[in-house]
Amino acid sequence: MAEEKTASSLAKTPAAAAKGDSTLQSEHGTTTIAELVVTKVASIAAHEVPGVYALGGGTTRALGAVTQRVGIGDERTQGVAVEVGEREAAVDLTLVIEYGESIPQVSTRVRENIIRRIEGICGLTVTEVNVTVNDLYFPGDEVPQSARVE
Repeated sequence: MAEEKTASSLAKTPAAAAKGDSTLQSEHGTTTIAELVVTKVASIAAHEVPGVYALGGGTTRALGAVTQRVGIGDERTQGVAVEVGEREAAVDLTLVIEYGESIPQVSTRVRENIIRRIEGICGLTVTEVNVTVNDLYFPGDEVPQSARVE
C-alpha cells in the first residue's frame, strides 16, 4: 500500500515548515490553542511597547476595574478581540496611547510585536492586527478628583 501524505505528515517536514504549514498537527495528535490564550499573548505583547498606556475604551476600562475588584475580571483581556482558526489568528485591538507619542509609530510597533509574539508562542500565523486608538493619556489623568462633600 502506498503511503499517503496528509496535512499532518506534511507539517513535520522541513519543507512544510518553510512553507509556513502548521506544526500544531502531527501524526501523534493535534494541539488546539484557545482564544483566551491568544488574547492574553496579544495583550501582553501590546503592553510591552513603549507609548501604550492601556488597552480598551473608557467604558471597557471602567467596567474592567469593577469586575476586577470583585475578582471576576482579567485586565489582560480588555481591549483585545481575537479570532483563532486551526492555523491562523486575527486580532482587533483598542489602545490608549500616551500623549506626545507618534500614533502611527506606536501602532506599527504594537502590530509587529503582537505578530512576533503570537507566531513565536502559539505557532499560529497572524493574518491581521487591526489597531483602533480611541484615547490619549495625559499625565495626571489617573489622579482622582477630590470629593465635593465630606
